[in-house]
Amino acid sequence: MRRREFIALLGGATSAWPLAAIGQVTPKTQSILWVSTEAQPDPFIASFREGMRELGYVEGQNLAFVLRYAPGDPSRLRDALPELLAVPADLIVSSGPAILAIRAAATEKPVLFAISGDPVQLGIAESLARPGKNFTGTTFMSLEVAQKRVQLLKELVPGMRRLAVLSQKNHAGEQSEQEATRAAADALSIQLAYIPFASGQEIDAALQRVAAAEANAMLVFPDGVTMVHRTKIAEFAKSHRLPSMFGWREYCDVGGFASYGGSQRATYRRLAGYADRLLRGAKPQDLPIERVTRFEFIINLKAAKTLGVDVPPTLLARADEVIE
Repeated sequence: MRRREFIALLGGATSAWPLAAIGQVTPKTQSILWVSTEAQPDPFIASFREGMRELGYVEGQNLAFVLRYAPGDPSRLRDALPELLAVPADLIVSSGPAILAIRAAATEKPVLFAISGDPVQLGIAESLARPGKNFTGTTFMSLEVAQKRVQLLKELVPGMRRLAVLSQKNHAGEQSEQEATRAAADALSIQLAYIPFASGQEIDAALQRVAAAEANAMLVFPDGVTMVHRTKIAEFAKSHRLPSMFGWREYCDVGGFASYGGSQRATYRRLAGYADRLLRGAKPQDLPIERVTRFEFIINLKAAKTLGVDVPPTLLARADEVIE
């Protein structure tokens, strides 16, 4: 083919491209800013992504994520928030300590969350049924579950007479959780050693107070801070031969003895449904905050052996999962 003919053909093809594009609708790419204090690899973003895929969202086509992490350091996240919130995004998804930083930043963007505490007490909702603000999502808050953890731990450690309770005292709903735990302990004639702390920087000192409490077992209230430091807490429990009950299975995944609570991974997968509604134009103030209603009982048998705990077969049969 002569050069002149080739140029003519190229010109014809170029002029045809706009015509071919007429009538094609390019789907809008929705952008989600994911803000977390969880360490990577993040166990929850995968579940959320799976939920979004099930609803027809494909990254690179109609969905984009902007991922921002400040592992275990909410203060560093707060310092970076002005820059983070300037990122163009249709929706913010966050949890735990990160939600406190976002609340303080007073963003008007819709924010979707999954938290352990009381969103009303936290100041991000007017009520569960009618949030009334730009925050909505899911709460793991359940006082019945708090009591059940004490009861299960008593079954796992029948000789338990003194229980150390490790609590990040500033998480919303902590006072109610403490009262429910104390009521359950009183009913079983268990003495509580309440060990509060205020931040991740106080974890080591709090664990030393747990060691000095001479307890038979430990209960760790679930929240974003103890979640971030779950490996340290689980290692402490094993080194002090202290059977411990946690609120989420992720503590058991890193060596914790037992947990009872809602599945965070299932919750983040379900949270994608709310994300879809928000991206389609729903207002967060009109979407009720959901309570987790399905709970799982996890036993780490390897940790039990390290602790010298002989778990009864009846409890193993009741567990939703036994980690060998």
